[in-house]
Amino acid sequence: MSATYPRLLGDVGGTNVRLALHAAADAPITHILTLSCKDFEGPLQAIEHYLAQVLPQTGGVRPRSGVVGIANPILGDRISMTNAHWAFSISELRDALGLDTLSFLNDFTVLALSLPGLPASDLVQVGGTEPMPGKAKALLGAGTGLGVSGLVPVPGQDLWVPLEGEGGHVTLPAFDAEEGRVIDAMRAFLPDHVSAERGALSGQGLQALYKAHASLAGVAPEDLSPADVTQRGLDGSCAHCVAALNSFCAMLGTVAADLAMTLGAQGGVYIGGGIVPRLGEFFARSPFRARFESKGRFNAYLARIPVYVIHSAYPALIGASRA
Repeated sequence: MSATYPRLLGDVGGTNVRLALHAAADAPITHILTLSCKDFEGPLQAIEHYLAQVLPQTGGVRPRSGVVGIANPILGDRISMTNAHWAFSISELRDALGLDTLSFLNDFTVLALSLPGLPASDLVQVGGTEPMPGKAKALLGAGTGLGVSGLVPVPGQDLWVPLEGEGGHVTLPAFDAEEGRVIDAMRAFLPDHVSAERGALSGQGLQALYKAHASLAGVAPEDLSPADVTQRGLDGSCAHCVAALNSFCAMLGTVAADLAMTLGAQGGVYIGGGIVPRLGEFFARSPFRARFESKGRFNAYLARIPVYVIHSAYPALIGASRA
């Protein structure tokens, strides 16, 4: 045991929080448990509930430090989550848990740290060739929200610097006139800002796309959940849900390509989050890759960049263990 270990690891999204223990730097991550954010007033209650479950299995030794990824900007000591009801002080949470140190990082910053350590068996490649060594890696993923990050290499060293930003909230671009009509339709219920996250690339984005396609077809949209849209799109039982999934994949291709161009991500583009891995072969056959490579004079530049869909069960916890 060191001054740092055992460590509490966490991954807090808008829907779920995943917690684990890390006994030593060379030890495996253990005692992984997923809880629902809505079941707890805040992270203190969730973590104490978790520790009450697992400490009897570990001899009762409480963690000495913690690293938590959270789906939110980190701009100081106080955090008020964008997609959940939790609001808290990091320092007060640290003291209440009796930890020596407690770090909160943006969830996709943490996920980016996992990329060099992900086994090839956890990655499904969608197009491209081989990643260029020593080049930046891009990361994005759609779930409750849209996370965006990347890894930038340190020249001359075997080190990577993760990026922290809020790229999911950029304005959703229209690739062509048809997408322009879809985005115009969404402005009826997203009048303030049709962002990449709210307009397409998240659970609520899938709902927005479905409503837009139904409205353009002159059909009153049903009250469908993101899971409903996904399932009806995959089984082909609803034409507007199929259109929504195809728009989702195409628009993800545009946003992913923009990110790859911005970062110079010849080291590969990685897609995390909960939605794309569930799409399976639909995603591989979708307009994603063609749209990703559709950048005029830079088609060839993008054509060689590999895109990987992350299928690891708990990649953010791997990243937290490396932070």
